[in-house]
Amino acid sequence: MNRQDQNLEQLAVRRARAKAGWWMHASIFLIVNAGMATLSLASGRHWAIYPFLGWGVGLAVHAAAVWLLAPGGGFMERLVARERAKLQARDMW
Repeated sequence: MNRQDQNLEQLAVRRARAKAGWWMHASIFLIVNAGMATLSLASGRHWAIYPFLGWGVGLAVHAAAVWLLAPGGGFMERLVARERAKLQARDMW
C-alpha cells in the first residue's frame, strides 16, 4: 500500500470513528432524556427541558464537528477547494 492509500485509509478510519462516536452520543442523549422526561412528567414539573436544551446544544456542536467540519467532510472540502482556488489565482499574477 502506497503512502497516499495509507493516508486515505487513516482518514477513513478517523471519520468512521468520529461518526460512530456521534451516533453513540445521540443514542445516550435520547435514552437519558426520555428517562428524565418521564420522571419530570411524573412529578408534575417540567424541569427536564433544561438538561435537554443544554445537552442538545452540546450534541449539536458535536454534530457540526463530525458532519460538517471534519477533514474530508463535504463542507470542509468545499472551503479548502475555494481557498486553494483563491491562492492559485493570486499566484498567477
